[in-house]
Amino acid sequence: MTESDAPALHDHHGHGPHPLADAALSQPAAAGTIWTCPMHPQIRRPGPGHCPVCGMALEPAAPSAEDLPNPELVDFSRRLWIAGLLSVPLLLVSMGAEMLRVTIVPQRWSPWVQLALTAPIVLWGGAPFFARGWTSLRTRQLNMFTLIALGVGAAFLYSLIATVAPGLFPASFREHGMDVPVYYEAAGIVVTLVLLGQVLELRARAATGRAIRALMNLAPKTARRIAADGTESEIGLDEVQPGDRLRIRPGEAVPVDGVVSDGRSSVDESMLTGEPVPVEKSAGAALTGGTVNGTGSLVMEARAVGADTVLARIVRMVGDAQRSRAPIQAVADRVSGWFVPGVVLIAIVTFIAWSLIGPEPRLGHALLNAIAVLIIACPCALGLATPMSIMVAAGRGARAGVLIKNAEALQAFEKVDTLVIDKTGTLTEGKPRLVGIETVSGIADDALLALAASVEAPSEHPLAQAIVAPAKARGLTVPAATGFASQTGLGVTATVDGQAVAIGNAALMQHLGIDPAPIEAVAEARRSDGAGVMLIAVDGVLAGLLAVADPVRASAREAIAALRSEGLRIVMLTGDNRTTAEAVARAVGGLDEVRADMKPEDKARVIADLKAAGARVAMAGDGVNDAPALAAADVGLAMGTGTDVAIESAGITLTRGDLSAIVRARKLARATMGNIRQNLFFSFLFNGVGVPIAAGILYPVAGILLSPMFAGAAMALSSFTVVLNALRLNAVRL
Repeated sequence: MTESDAPALHDHHGHGPHPLADAALSQPAAAGTIWTCPMHPQIRRPGPGHCPVCGMALEPAAPSAEDLPNPELVDFSRRLWIAGLLSVPLLLVSMGAEMLRVTIVPQRWSPWVQLALTAPIVLWGGAPFFARGWTSLRTRQLNMFTLIALGVGAAFLYSLIATVAPGLFPASFREHGMDVPVYYEAAGIVVTLVLLGQVLELRARAATGRAIRALMNLAPKTARRIAADGTESEIGLDEVQPGDRLRIRPGEAVPVDGVVSDGRSSVDESMLTGEPVPVEKSAGAALTGGTVNGTGSLVMEARAVGADTVLARIVRMVGDAQRSRAPIQAVADRVSGWFVPGVVLIAIVTFIAWSLIGPEPRLGHALLNAIAVLIIACPCALGLATPMSIMVAAGRGARAGVLIKNAEALQAFEKVDTLVIDKTGTLTEGKPRLVGIETVSGIADDALLALAASVEAPSEHPLAQAIVAPAKARGLTVPAATGFASQTGLGVTATVDGQAVAIGNAALMQHLGIDPAPIEAVAEARRSDGAGVMLIAVDGVLAGLLAVADPVRASAREAIAALRSEGLRIVMLTGDNRTTAEAVARAVGGLDEVRADMKPEDKARVIADLKAAGARVAMAGDGVNDAPALAAADVGLAMGTGTDVAIESAGITLTRGDLSAIVRARKLARATMGNIRQNLFFSFLFNGVGVPIAAGILYPVAGILLSPMFAGAAMALSSFTVVLNALRLNAVRL
């Protein structure tokens, strides 16, 4: 169409339900609903049940906007209340004589009273743990519930037999050769503490769902439709169809995506861009569902509704990202594969060692220490370490205009050392405008512009509109052109009012036998200022040129400096000629390399060459011509103002559409991966230190033994700590 140097447009063993299921689980699922495990998203079932890998309750895969009670949280809370009420007298009866030096229940009745208090806690309160533990043994997928069921079950079963038939136990089990000790308090209090940990964790994890629910609730529940006769009626959002005319009153949210057909107002698009400054809207301007109208009244035409809206796509992307698995998760997966069997083996070794060389009663100490090992080693914190951080990061990014397609992209972006950026729509605004007219042969500026607008009028290309719009603004007559023909890489030709008009580059002029030399110096000066130049000939005679510039984004220089401070090498690729490209590079500063005259396949080849040289590459672009390079890069960054093809090819979408959004994405990636490493470190450290202490390694030197009750409290605290640490990502400054 135009001169080539013109701007080219172009798993874990965690627990508790996924936040997206907070509402979906509380209501009967719709027919055809797919159920999945939040920690093992590869598990997909046509109905509810438990995950065969980790034992967690499955949940509907589709998110819900309603913040309704989580049925598992309601159930566990009820079990916790009952268990807690029974645990208080259990502790007083079992440990009152030792701690308070008072006898609450006669010694010979104490085991029976403890049994009466403990049985409801273990058999009812802990029933979900035993059910999932049994499933894990049956399927040979050992997990946290395996350890809880074994530990609590062993303590309760031993105490039950010691109460009912104490004569079955040898003297080595008896305290000072008298009674067989019971450990009901260990079984009961551990179940209560595990329930407490689950409830606290479920409540904390619910915070990770607020971001996606807030997004879903941005769209209003109804819309005001204008009928053909001008009457208005309020209808449900699901009744809106493409082509409907809708009234948006001051202060109302835009119901669906579309364009303004009448009216003028300012619209708050901060939910999309993260920027608080309202955007002026008038006839023809695009509107996005969920944005908020200001003080004016607008009439819009609906274009995209339901699942096709930008807001719906954002919600899907956030939900998919929250369920995705980061490569670093494989570390925990490998550890979990041998961790539970290893802990069971350590518990067995602990029991044998204490029963052989421990103090009296040896078998009693052996049993308690083995149970403590099983309880404290529950790998729930390890299982939650990565997915919790990813869930929170996906929600935090959505609020800042950084949409993560998957966790792998987030992890890869943290390691990127080279950023390749397209010029148009990334460094520049992507909205070219006419900045100059130069004429020769005595033709007037307006006449030259009218001829060019006639040829370009049928085209929707931004460069064409940069010529047509000012012609209409000047009130020029733009006659229809005939005989339109496009010559790839050269330009276009057409006939306007009997005149043969050619618009293109110097090569087109030479191809038509026209010498571009008389205006070449002026053209080069325009290019040096960053403008694209289109030469125009009329009836075989050079008539002049039009200079079209795509303004550099106001934030580009500051963003480039921020990216350089992150240690990134920045390479600009563009289809423009080198003179224009270097002018833009001078305007933004800080670029390490500029490559011009690039075709789409050239951009992908540059990415491949950089990766072959050992660079970890991110590519930012917004056009169809950027899609191959976005797909070839380690991480593709699609500017949200760009095309669907670019967005689908990228791992991260930046809704604001300029380089400052890349800075935010980089900060989020670094904060998230740092948070994950903290979680993994504390999880490994906790188990690395806790298991030996529970086994009694400190007893010979310090006389310290870890009660199963304290082991249960430590286990619950470790999981809760991981969740709270992940939630800190909500406060990261981006």
